[in-house]
Amino acid sequence: MTKGGKIGASGWIRAEWRPWLAILLVTLVLTFVNATSDIIDGAGAHWIEPILWEGTSAIIIVGLAPFIGYAMRRWPLQSGNLPVFAITHLGLTIPFAFAHICFIFVTRETAYKLFGARYGFFDDGVAITWLYEWRKDVLVYAAIAATYWMFDYIAERNRFASSPPAEARIKLQDGGATIFLSSDEISHVEAAGNYVEFHTAAKSHLIRGTLASWEARLIAQGFVRVHRSRLVNRTKIAALTPTRSGDLEISLLDGRTVSGSRRYRTQLTG
Repeated sequence: MTKGGKIGASGWIRAEWRPWLAILLVTLVLTFVNATSDIIDGAGAHWIEPILWEGTSAIIIVGLAPFIGYAMRRWPLQSGNLPVFAITHLGLTIPFAFAHICFIFVTRETAYKLFGARYGFFDDGVAITWLYEWRKDVLVYAAIAATYWMFDYIAERNRFASSPPAEARIKLQDGGATIFLSSDEISHVEAAGNYVEFHTAAKSHLIRGTLASWEARLIAQGFVRVHRSRLVNRTKIAALTPTRSGDLEISLLDGRTVSGSRRYRTQLTG
């Protein structure tokens, strides 16, 4: 989930630190519960060991959390891109697990050596240990990613809720310029990676954000979804031509043509 337009320095700090603080607090609670449970259950030869195990893992997880937040904004979840989103972030769990395992291996081995003991992190075999740790790190990555997504989703919805949906003009932050457009000026809107492209007869405006975040506001002003990555202004449609595949070719009043998916054909022609 990305944010449309730019936010000030204080807003950026709040947007970045709020999910991180939530992750920190949850991690501290889990670390305390896991460590004390291990101590009560008698895990390790000394009570300090469970604290070392849980503490070193918690430090690197909290330290890596902002990178997962960045990845979620760099490769956000958007309508229709679930397979690509899932594969991308599943792949990112590999370097995440690598950093996590390397950190806990080095810190724990060092700590044990300082006390004249042996840790034996890879005693069960390197491959088995890596697989065991990666399996858990996938869940950790998913939980952190979901936290950042949730905070971004709430922030973006609140931002759009602060403006009346039937506002006469649409405010766009195009780079350093603030653009005001009426809905009648916009022919169609398309998703473009981490951006949304607003097409008018004069030019196109590339706005950072997601199509999903704009959809509710624009549908209230006469736009209709015709494709998983495209909205069209109903008043700008000149003709609808079915294709052999069952999709639609949408001719606009300005002479341009865009494609529509058969998935959205009913709501377009209804």
